[in-house]
Amino acid sequence: MPLSSYLDISPVLGERIFLHASCQVIGDVKLGDDSSIWCNTVLRGDMNRIVLGRGTNVQDLTMCHVTHKTSDKPEGSPLIIGDYVTVGHSVILHGCRIGNECLIGMGSIVMDDAVIPDRVMIGAGSLVSPGKTLESGMLYMGRPAKAVRALTNEEIAYLRYSAENYIKLKNNYLQGPKS
Repeated sequence: MPLSSYLDISPVLGERIFLHASCQVIGDVKLGDDSSIWCNTVLRGDMNRIVLGRGTNVQDLTMCHVTHKTSDKPEGSPLIIGDYVTVGHSVILHGCRIGNECLIGMGSIVMDDAVIPDRVMIGAGSLVSPGKTLESGMLYMGRPAKAVRALTNEEIAYLRYSAENYIKLKNNYLQGPKS
């Protein structure tokens, strides 16, 4: 079963969600309408909350986690992801904030308190350091991630297209086989 409670907190699902049978969604997790969580992905909201916006997809083998609340940091580091975000395969997202219409490339790591604003593309294998705030409309690559250049209009349009393509894909899965 991909859904599990932690203590007395259970995941909250929007409309038309797709959860692959092999994923794990645990505890204080809220998934927006039309979101999809793919094969062997983990969203572990046990020490803090995880929020995914509308139309966001989190692809195979991705790990999403958070940092607990302390007296020095009463809010801790929740994981907040906006609308129409594509999170590629084998990504680690830990207690960060991601805006709307972003693409996080395969194998990337985004650490605690990093802020990725709207319309940012993170190249595959990149590392966004703890506490780093990126600039909207840019392509970032590397370890640590650095701004490479401004996104083209075509790339900005692709950010939304990528998420919408995954909405179509998850809808096909929800419909099941055609007879």
